[in-house]
Order: sequence, then structure tokens, then C-alpha cells
Amino acid sequence: MMRKNTICLWYDGTAEEAATFYATTFPDSAVGAVYRAPGDYPNGKEGNVLTVEFTVMGIPCLGINGGPMFKHSEAFSFQVATDDQAETDRLWNAIVGNGGQASECGWCKDKWGVSWQITPRALMAGISDPDPAAAKRVFAAMMTMQNIDIAAIEAARHGRNH
Repeated sequence: MMRKNTICLWYDGTAEEAATFYATTFPDSAVGAVYRAPGDYPNGKEGNVLTVEFTVMGIPCLGINGGPMFKHSEAFSFQVATDDQAETDRLWNAIVGNGGQASECGWCKDKWGVSWQITPRALMAGISDPDPAAAKRVFAAMMTMQNIDIAAIEAARHGRNH
């Protein structure tokens, strides 16, 4: 049964590979139905994967193997709230270490070009600290990081050197 709202992500023939990676990397994620072409078509053959239903952390998604004409951008990203450094590092390293790309301030891209924000809850708490000086220190510390270092964020929040 088709859901009322599903995020559709465009891939160049690798939707099933991406869905499998997400399902094995993120909690509450799974690969669902894989739909194959019932016959030959202009850019493909019968049996090719057309679309893949999958869930990423409880969010319903559909991967479409649409071809090379459209690319992912930072205009869309998954933001993942992490509870500790181990979870932050595991997810960051899984994405970047599997052909992905590191960026700034907790952002990275997977090898398919989908953007991810690996965001420790401690970072969000620090940026929203009621003390403007603490929030400013946390923000400044974050701006120097790729993968977020929670201990450095906490040290900045409390005005200590890491």
C-alpha cells in the first residue's frame, strides 16, 4: 500500500545498494519492496531495478533509479541526532568511510551524494544554551570541526580548554 507521504531520492542505478547501506547503518531502517522493470525500456532491460522502498530511521523513502541527469545537493539532508561520541563517530565513519565525503560542522555526504548532518544532542544543547556567551563559544568551536567532538563542545560550553 502506498503511503500518503514518502521521500523520493533519485539514484543513477544504485538505489538498492544505497537502501541496503542505510538499512545496515542506521537504526530503525530497512529495505522493503524492490520493483523491477516488467519489460525492456529505452535505457534499460527487463528485470532492472526501477525503484526500492526503504525506511531510514523510521522515515519512509523511495529510491528511484532515474539515471545520471539529476544530482543530490545540500538543499536536502538527513539530520541524525546522536546521543554520544561513539554513536556520532560510528555514523560519521560509516558514511565517510564508505566512499563518502567529509564536510564542515557535522555535515557529510554518502557515496551517492546524499547529505547527512550527524548532530550530537550536546551540540544542539550548547548552541541553544540560555547563556549567550556559552552558546557563542559552542558555535565557534563547532565552526572549526568536521565530525563533531562532543568533549570539545562541552568544554567550550563551560568555558574550558579541551
